[in-house]
Amino acid sequence: MPGADPIDSEAAASQISAIAALNDPSRRALYAYLAQSPGAVGRDEAASAAGISRELAAFHLDKLLEEGLLDVEYRRITGRTGPGAGRPAKLYRPSGREVRVVLPERRYDLIAHLMAEGLEKPGGDAAAAVGRAARRFGETLGAEARRQLGRRAGQSRILETACGVLRDYGFDPVQQSGEIRLRNCPFEAIAKDHTVLVCGMNLALAEGLLAGLGAERVEVRLDPVPGTCCVAVTPMDRKSRPSGA
Repeated sequence: MPGADPIDSEAAASQISAIAALNDPSRRALYAYLAQSPGAVGRDEAASAAGISRELAAFHLDKLLEEGLLDVEYRRITGRTGPGAGRPAKLYRPSGREVRVVLPERRYDLIAHLMAEGLEKPGGDAAAAVGRAARRFGETLGAEARRQLGRRAGQSRILETACGVLRDYGFDPVQQSGEIRLRNCPFEAIAKDHTVLVCGMNLALAEGLLAGLGAERVEVRLDPVPGTCCVAVTPMDRKSRPSGA
């Protein structure tokens, strides 16, 4: 999972566009037929299955192809070869592309990866193993971001970068009076039933991220607030200031 591309606005727009392409009933019918077909399907067969003309089927199939929902192959379906056999037919099949839009963003692929990595070694404390996997993942993200920042980046720039990484992974961070609060838990459905495990994993990931970035004098702690993620990041110099300073 380290090195995987987080979902960004461009990727989200692509997902929405692909889903919108299936809003048309004829396209949904064509896609459903192709999805259950054992092999690639030609335009005539697809048109007959959807109850539309060949020309309209070709139009909708090519729209689904543009969205990456279908792949094509070319071959003769008559079985004839040589001169006079005709041109190869354009055949369509599902591409296997997964499309989904979830608002606010959830990242169940990430939590599945971290849990699998933590649990693949038998024995020991499973929750601690997941936490270690989350910290390693955070450290990898932080180290990659730090290389792009350079060695002379100041603390404020490091914290801004940390916010950017956390935002890419769905945590929706916000800086308030120097403190970073995470407003969204990407693993909300799982956290409802396994709060201690997921909150501990979120904490470990944030700790690893800041460690990988080389952040100094920051406190990463659990501070649950209703409707938000459980993690808060506070610069130690801010925490030590007298009240009202």
